[in-house]
Amino acid sequence: MDHVIGTSVNSTAVAHLLHELKAIPLTDATLYVGYPILSTADMSLSLDAILTSVEHGIVVFDLTAGPRASGNSTPTEWAAVEERQTEIELALKSRLIRHKELTIKRDLATPISIITYLPCKPVKLPASDNLIIAAHGELSVTLAAIKGIDRKYIRALNASIQQVINIKPQKKRASVTQADSKGGILKHIEREIANLDRWQKKAAIECPEGPQRIRGLAGSGKTVVLALKAAYLHAQHPDWNILVTFQTRALYGQFQDLIRRFMFEHVGDEPNWEKLRVLHAWGGQRDPGVYSLIGSANNFIVRDYSYAKQRYMAAGAFEGICGEAIKEIRSRESKGVKALFDAVLVDEAQDFGPNFFRLLYASTRSPHRFVWAYDELQSLKETAVPNLKVLFGTDEEGEARVKLRNAESQPHQDIILPVCYRNTPWALITAHALGFGVYRKGGLIQMFEDTSLWHDIGYELTNGDLSAGSSVTLQRRADATPDFFRKLLTPDDAVQVHGFTSHSEQAKWVATQIQENLEKDELEPSDIVVIFTDPVTAAQDAGPLVAQLRARRIESHITGVTRGLNEFHVANSIAISGIYRAKGNEAAVVYVLNSEFCAGGWGGSIRRRSILFTAITRSRAWVRICGVGDGMALLTEEWKQVVDNNYTLSFKYPTQEEVVKMRRIHRDRTEDELQKIHTGRKSILQVLELLEREEMTLDDIPDELREKLLKALEGS
Repeated sequence: MDHVIGTSVNSTAVAHLLHELKAIPLTDATLYVGYPILSTADMSLSLDAILTSVEHGIVVFDLTAGPRASGNSTPTEWAAVEERQTEIELALKSRLIRHKELTIKRDLATPISIITYLPCKPVKLPASDNLIIAAHGELSVTLAAIKGIDRKYIRALNASIQQVINIKPQKKRASVTQADSKGGILKHIEREIANLDRWQKKAAIECPEGPQRIRGLAGSGKTVVLALKAAYLHAQHPDWNILVTFQTRALYGQFQDLIRRFMFEHVGDEPNWEKLRVLHAWGGQRDPGVYSLIGSANNFIVRDYSYAKQRYMAAGAFEGICGEAIKEIRSRESKGVKALFDAVLVDEAQDFGPNFFRLLYASTRSPHRFVWAYDELQSLKETAVPNLKVLFGTDEEGEARVKLRNAESQPHQDIILPVCYRNTPWALITAHALGFGVYRKGGLIQMFEDTSLWHDIGYELTNGDLSAGSSVTLQRRADATPDFFRKLLTPDDAVQVHGFTSHSEQAKWVATQIQENLEKDELEPSDIVVIFTDPVTAAQDAGPLVAQLRARRIESHITGVTRGLNEFHVANSIAISGIYRAKGNEAAVVYVLNSEFCAGGWGGSIRRRSILFTAITRSRAWVRICGVGDGMALLTEEWKQVVDNNYTLSFKYPTQEEVVKMRRIHRDRTEDELQKIHTGRKSILQVLELLEREEMTLDDIPDELREKLLKALEGS
């Protein structure tokens, strides 16, 4: 039996209930605690616990029958219990009967039973036959009298209870006429992903009284999970100040849309956006952000981007000003950062540094309901997300201020989402191979220090072992990849790599493919995204493609440039984006252009490879990796080895020292460092030219300098 522990009204009763249920044989069973919330015409009702199983169908447990229900309860008290349970049954039935899969003609195919679960047998039983009473220790006998349901109803039943039916795409795809066209295949895929899996259920519904970490691959559902959790907390606690924040501005609309739809499912009403705030981490001149909101409350100087960039460089701008804010607050004789929020949910946490985390954590009221979700490899700055000590700091004894534990029968604080629903297994393996440099001639560029992460994110060993210095081969686990990908798609079509002789040739080919997607493949403009890899020149690089699309009478827009900062998909227009605005978004077909930028270079190979990983993993079904010149030829060779190895990852696992060295060699360089490297390379080239022209001999180089050069070359 799977169990999902949300907000509990009676933790002791829940513990007893779980203990008894675990001893009862159940098939396809899930117990939800404190979930779902049901709306009626007058109010919203929160269920104490609900069990779904083949053996007993739907069983609601009433754990709040009143202080005297197990003692000498009066008929009036029992009447109140019956009235409340009638409201629960009608509200639940109203919810379920909306779904055709759960009905037989005009009736609900899955009868509802409600059990009043008590610590001991009542002295006086209720006169009504409508109440089912189960004292602690008698649950198995009570359940035995409740009939089961056909197994075919379980999936739809859980989907309706999890409140995710509205995740289904609003697109009707009425223009699709062929089941095997890309549009037809996409329509099938979209039907498959409406249900939460067991890990997503826990992540979305379980709410510990304290911090919670959610880790998962791109496409594992982190954003949907956070939106559902925010809506759930808001519905349960409308008086709380809840914050949802992120790095990518294009997530504004996605979060607001998901939360709004979840709230209408929960309580049938619009969220109170003054209590549930969706804010960009920094904000801008027009839109407030978390940083400026905290600044106003704590009276520290709120810095803008131009100041931050000039002082801390672009890569460290936000982290730098958050550090300034912390120092300014500490320098005063005050009680520290003001607590503003009752619950905080952070998406894209891999892109934030310790200063922002500590500032935001300190702004969260005790018991610090602080939820953060991330994917290690989607960081466009560093490979590894800092550990808990670094992120949140230490206490007076040097111990991590934030600790996570997964206790039995308690909401989990550390959850991993191993199943990737967005990406095909072939796209995901390609992204990891190119992102890590698994088949790169010069060797790996980055690697997880914690070897167990490979299993956590859905890989399994087919050869070797995950220890330093050992050769290893990894493949995607069957249970981490939805079956529908292999049934509907082929690797040759799902992932393609194309090299071109010029950028104009690349633009022409991509425009022709997009035209075919729209005219023959039965796709819509919003199903397609084009990503340019160089974040600095993306808007400029898009020019040739925009011209080619316009020549074919295809509308397009450059996200954040020709449209609003917070807009990504626009009706009847192809989205063209840099990597920063593409993060957090997805499309059926993704064209990654100028991929040669990510092949390497002395400006920070880790960041460039992570850009390529992130771009590839925006795709829900098909990805086309395109580029020009020698750099693209190198990436193509790496991809061919992925294919030749039957989409597996084979490499020698590096030692911790080698991982540290990789990060040092392939890290992002500051402008100062880049200038020094440029000057050094220029000097070396000048020496080589002098030697070639015989204007200088090796004897002109001091012995000590020659020895140092030889030693450095031997150690490289």
